[in-house]
Amino acid sequence: MTPVFERISILGGRLLDPGQGTDAFLDLHIADGRIIGIGAAPDGFEPDRRIDAAGCVVIPGIVDLSARLREPGEEYKATIVSETTAAAHGGITTVIMPPDTDPVIDTPAVAELIRRRAKQSARSRVLTVGALTRDLEGEQLTEMAALKAAGCVAVGNGWRPVPKALVQRRAFEYATTFDLPVFLHAEEASLRNEGCVHEGRVGTRLGLPGVPEAAETVAVARDLALAKHADARIHFRGLSTGAAVNMIRNAQAEGIKVTADVAAHQLHLTEMDIGDFDANCHVIPPLRTLSDRDALRNGVRDGTIGAICSDHQPHEPDAKLAPFPSTAPGISALETLLPLTLRLVDEGVIDLPTAVRRLTSGPCAVTDLDSGTLTVGSWADICIFDPNRHWQLRADLLVSWGHNTPFDGWDFSARVTHTLFEGRLVFELNQ
Repeated sequence: MTPVFERISILGGRLLDPGQGTDAFLDLHIADGRIIGIGAAPDGFEPDRRIDAAGCVVIPGIVDLSARLREPGEEYKATIVSETTAAAHGGITTVIMPPDTDPVIDTPAVAELIRRRAKQSARSRVLTVGALTRDLEGEQLTEMAALKAAGCVAVGNGWRPVPKALVQRRAFEYATTFDLPVFLHAEEASLRNEGCVHEGRVGTRLGLPGVPEAAETVAVARDLALAKHADARIHFRGLSTGAAVNMIRNAQAEGIKVTADVAAHQLHLTEMDIGDFDANCHVIPPLRTLSDRDALRNGVRDGTIGAICSDHQPHEPDAKLAPFPSTAPGISALETLLPLTLRLVDEGVIDLPTAVRRLTSGPCAVTDLDSGTLTVGSWADICIFDPNRHWQLRADLLVSWGHNTPFDGWDFSARVTHTLFEGRLVFELNQ
């Protein structure tokens, strides 16, 4: 069945596409799911719908490099339908799923299953990271060529780092053969040693086992050396320490093909926010020190960290009710990705074009996606937000099935008003 598309004009907004160097008040026109005109409408074009974007900012749809949608395998926490609906509310039009689903994304069949279910949802594009090793066990390599043919945009081992350096080296070499970026969780598992918070004063005061900075930096050092040897493209997912940022900055200057991202919550929260055992602040990697947070912000500012992601992990309420070390780590974060990033603009950390770049063209550069742009002929994946619409987050009103957020009660100064995915209006804020 051929989809039916509306002809849409977005009028009077500030068109901001840092990847193309666009920042101007321009109208935008859409037909057949694609952008057909910027500025003046094409001859004979008559829209079916007009969106008044006066006072708003019109940006490419947000691309999220890491969001666990819980399907397949954990549908009691969330589903592809529920979480892509939440993504649309957050202005996100492309989400990339890590491979640690159940079953693991280590065969084309699982990747195809996810693709089909996402197509049925039709609220955002869902892409996958294929498993680096079979069943994420760190021993046998997967058929990466088949995973790439099935649509996987990268390979990685999820939360389970490959313990053997030789296996990691072979994996890098194999991925390089097919020009696949390798997503890495920077952690030396033996140094983490069942820790659940940053190893420091706060963890000691609370009597909680800590994760030292070295758990991240040792892994970064090893993988940078192996990537240099194999000439591989590697991407560090979810950095948490300033030392790791410095290491990656130096490696980039040396010419190693390395990129990195950071979860939005790591740019605002520190170990101090754990307070009296707030399980919503139980995350992997753990919240670090204020100096680490500031170093992460500097990395975002100077481009060492090229993308900000949600690291979305929705949970059922019971998952956060046990004693802190026994609670499930993670934050329900799709709906706070843009507000938290724009809060950095309000605080003077980065300017608005940089913020938008880290959510659009930056993530696309990591995985060679052709989205994240507002150019004539591209799919009309668009986020419109009002920079002056103040609101307060209420966890119980999150669209995601997961209401586990440490940002309950936070005030934000900007809000998504419309999201378009492939030219279809998938979210409109009630006035």
